[in-house]
Amino acid sequence: MRPRTWVLVLAAVFAVLQLANVTGRDTPDSKNYLSYALSLRGESKREAAAVTIAYACAGQGSIADRRQSVDVLRFDAPGPGRRVTAECREREWRNVDARLRAGQTGGHTVPFMPERFMRIFEARPGYPVFLLPFLTLFGVTWGVWLAGVEVAAAGGALVFLVLRTLGAPTSVCASGQALYYVLPCGTTAMRPMTEGLMLALTLAALWGCGLALDGEVRAGAWLVGGSLAALFTVKHSQALFLGLCLAAAAALIAVRRRRQGREAGPGVAVVAVAGGCGVLGTLVLARLLHYPSESESLQDLLTHHFDRPDRTHAWAKFLRLQGHFWVEWLRRQLWEPLFVAALAAGAGGVARGRRRAFGVFVLGAACTGILNQAGHPDITIGGDRLIVLAWLLPVLGVPLLLEPVLRGRVDLPVQEGSDRAHSMR
Repeated sequence: MRPRTWVLVLAAVFAVLQLANVTGRDTPDSKNYLSYALSLRGESKREAAAVTIAYACAGQGSIADRRQSVDVLRFDAPGPGRRVTAECREREWRNVDARLRAGQTGGHTVPFMPERFMRIFEARPGYPVFLLPFLTLFGVTWGVWLAGVEVAAAGGALVFLVLRTLGAPTSVCASGQALYYVLPCGTTAMRPMTEGLMLALTLAALWGCGLALDGEVRAGAWLVGGSLAALFTVKHSQALFLGLCLAAAAALIAVRRRRQGREAGPGVAVVAVAGGCGVLGTLVLARLLHYPSESESLQDLLTHHFDRPDRTHAWAKFLRLQGHFWVEWLRRQLWEPLFVAALAAGAGGVARGRRRAFGVFVLGAACTGILNQAGHPDITIGGDRLIVLAWLLPVLGVPLLLEPVLRGRVDLPVQEGSDRAHSMR
């Protein structure tokens, strides 16, 4: 099959598999993004609340029915779905009504939480804007699902394009796309949250890095800069992290090449400039737009979404929490070391042959997942949602590591005295 056909077939298979779970993928934060999108469509606070609460509570009811259907003690009892849905609606409406009567009516989001917490989501219009046309054309349930399929499928296609830019054969590119879908990247991208767009835009930035290294400097600059600009609207902290990590990766590549007596090259320079401009632009715009500061995010974490009084000496407590968190996180990873093993394999793949420079950029992008997790050291948040960007390392690196096998051959060792490294192209 042609490469384009592979991309479409894999995306179509992934989409069909997602029909197994049309609802029940949302998290508590999904209500904020959905109500934001509905308000952009012109709906009032109460109208947006009614639609959002109906969607979220229907998902909870569906999950309750499914769980009981496989409960060995209660599988033959009447399903609790209707009761759970009704209780959820009553609880959410009681909360929203109280906040609306108290005057919490500003912004685009429905006041599901305290105003200080909702300001965090007011600063993230990117995903609601993306969601809006799907809601308008297909309704809430199918619109949210189709938006997830679209952004997840796009992420897999971008993996294919990134590997293709590196000169990898179709089998390697298709393997990377498939890995994106079956690893936590695909599952997380399907959630009605910002992570799907974050993954896709990070991959677009990496594609730009690959093009810049390959001599297409202008196209690479536009892709990296445009991705960082779009990321600012989705989650500005991620734009900051990615810009910083790409600029640092470019600096490392430049230093290494200088030590080898080579020029850094225009591609490396343009990524460094784009990353640096992304960092500076994010900091300046966040201040001008009065986005929540780092200390505000810190208080959100330490007060359980402002449910308790602000903490004194917050940074010192945050650092102590960091130490406890990473010890526990590492213990759990060693207990089930799939993630750690995947990272090691991915690092080995991107470090092979002529692609080492690009591998540094991939490592930088993966580090944004670590930084995002470090900013939210909450062990009660399950799954790989916060650290999901780190999974891009095995998604891109493992196919490159297995390239000799996927090509149907084994690389020959470099002959002694040869002044050229064996090419993987």
